[in-house]
Amino acid sequence: MTIDATTFALHDVSLWPIVRQSAGSVQPGYSKQWEREMDALLTLSMPFVVIMEGDEHAEEHEDRKTRGIWLKKNKTALAAICKAVIGIEASAIKRAALQLQMSLATKAFGMRMEIVASPEEALQLAERILKGRDAASSRAG
Repeated sequence: MTIDATTFALHDVSLWPIVRQSAGSVQPGYSKQWEREMDALLTLSMPFVVIMEGDEHAEEHEDRKTRGIWLKKNKTALAAICKAVIGIEASAIKRAALQLQMSLATKAFGMRMEIVASPEEALQLAERILKGRDAASSRAG
């Protein structure tokens, strides 16, 4: 199945089923577009992996609230097809700290969450997960 990439402004779907989201796309008021794009991904009913690129930006309260409500409402459906969310952090110390947050988020959202050192490592891990060749593991180092 193909995706109409022109309908996505926040998520880069050019490597589908790998979906990339840049932290730079998080601007005040982004959450409604984020919702539309996430709804479109759910509608496809096909497994995918999200790679979060860049440092996390401060999120406006209304955007965080909107996104949180959507995630709560769609938690089960999203967990069924989103095979993982992979963050990128070059610093081993920050990665170790983030891995603890990721393990808590995995429990809260029912989705695998990982943190890796580089974009290349994120792409390789995403490909292994999508092929079913990478069991859930902890990557702090």
